[in-house]
Amino acid sequence: MSSEQVRELKSAFLEQLASKGSDAIHPKDLERVKKDDNWLNRFLLHVDSNQTEALNMMWETVTWRKDFKVNEVNDNVKMDIIVQGGFFPSGCDKDGCSLFIFKCKKYVKGTHNMDDLKRCVVYWFERLERQDKGKPITLFFDMEGCGLANMDLEFTKYLIGLFKQYYPYFLNYILIFEMPWILNAAFKIIKSWLPEKAVQKIKFLSKKDIKEYVPLDQALTCWGGQNDYTFSFLPEPQESFTNNTSTPISTNRKVHFADGSSMSESPEGSGDKDHDGSALSVQPSSIITFIKEGTELVSTLELQNTDSSIILSFKLKTTSPEKFRVRPSVGCLTPGARATVHVTLLPGFQLGGLSRDKFLVMSTVIEASEMNQDLAQLWKDTSGRKINQHRLKCAQTNEVTKNGNAVGVWSGSPEGEQPNNSQLLTKVNNLTECQRELHGAVKRIQYFQMITVVLVVVLGILLSYVVHLESKEGYTGSCSAP
Repeated sequence: MSSEQVRELKSAFLEQLASKGSDAIHPKDLERVKKDDNWLNRFLLHVDSNQTEALNMMWETVTWRKDFKVNEVNDNVKMDIIVQGGFFPSGCDKDGCSLFIFKCKKYVKGTHNMDDLKRCVVYWFERLERQDKGKPITLFFDMEGCGLANMDLEFTKYLIGLFKQYYPYFLNYILIFEMPWILNAAFKIIKSWLPEKAVQKIKFLSKKDIKEYVPLDQALTCWGGQNDYTFSFLPEPQESFTNNTSTPISTNRKVHFADGSSMSESPEGSGDKDHDGSALSVQPSSIITFIKEGTELVSTLELQNTDSSIILSFKLKTTSPEKFRVRPSVGCLTPGARATVHVTLLPGFQLGGLSRDKFLVMSTVIEASEMNQDLAQLWKDTSGRKINQHRLKCAQTNEVTKNGNAVGVWSGSPEGEQPNNSQLLTKVNNLTECQRELHGAVKRIQYFQMITVVLVVVLGILLSYVVHLESKEGYTGSCSAP
């Protein structure tokens, strides 16, 4: 689209926003509207340059993003679903568009909460948008060995709705690999939900013709390709974040709150000072060490207001908000008061490599009247306040954990990491898959056994009945004989 069309759409949107109020849209999305012309261009391309339809779609999108809390999805996503590898990006199609792969055999309807699944998909969509700067993606459904239990029409309809309503011009192809004939009827229903342009993007593939849409060096070996990639979740690199815009954010490393906001980690980055003898005491003072408590890896911080005359408010930031759950991440301390902060390493992340993660404890003096205010809102605007900072590094213990399973550390490897973590994870995943299949086989055997028992009982009853009739007829006949 021409730059004039994009400017016209932007002006129309901002004009409507002025009448609705700035709280009608998330601040990050407003910033995106103002700075990311490529995003606006995609709305126009999606509706064939129709300005009215593009404007309506923009409003529908930003309203959904605010209600669904898309900009905070990293904090709400279920990492235990992500790390299972049921859907993940890997490789590119023939047009250089990223493949978003669904291993449909791993999905069984009803196994996970639908809202959690939706957030996981949105997490990957947002990450791919940032990674590829809004370039379209291709959905790849690996359906080899699937049955009716692996088909979820509600989930599929949600996927289609994301492309139709909230992610404009974001779909390149829908590739269906080795679809079983038993699912033909279901796909006829799915096609009826798609617009005509999207139906034309659906391609059914087998191993013999996959190279027509996915280069063999990008296709996984299980598809007959040359890519031996095995999924293992890696957090998104924070340094390359572009915030969905074409203009990169500062290349200085960012420190992130658990709620997703950020600031420069450099001491001079924002004019704040390092720990300078402020009234907030932090223990441990320099290193956070995680220990195993039950099934979780947890560390605690003890905060104390050492000044007898002031009230402090504190807030914690971390370089990897997707890794940690921090409770509470914000609070206030009256004179002499203490608070305990619990930091939990979320399932799906390993302790090995934690030395790259950092925490920042910030504190500022507040008035007694501000204690009853929304502290999160107070920390959004700290202009005019003196902010004291206390930096903490993370350290790992003598265990590393991945996907919630603890395994021993190799003392000869750097930072205590295992040299064959990916191979170990692959074996664990394979073992889990085998266990799942074995469980399914046992349930089927139990089902057939129950049917067999019922049939035997029925046949026994019938046989007894027949024998009874024959004996009765024989008795009657003997009585009537001359």
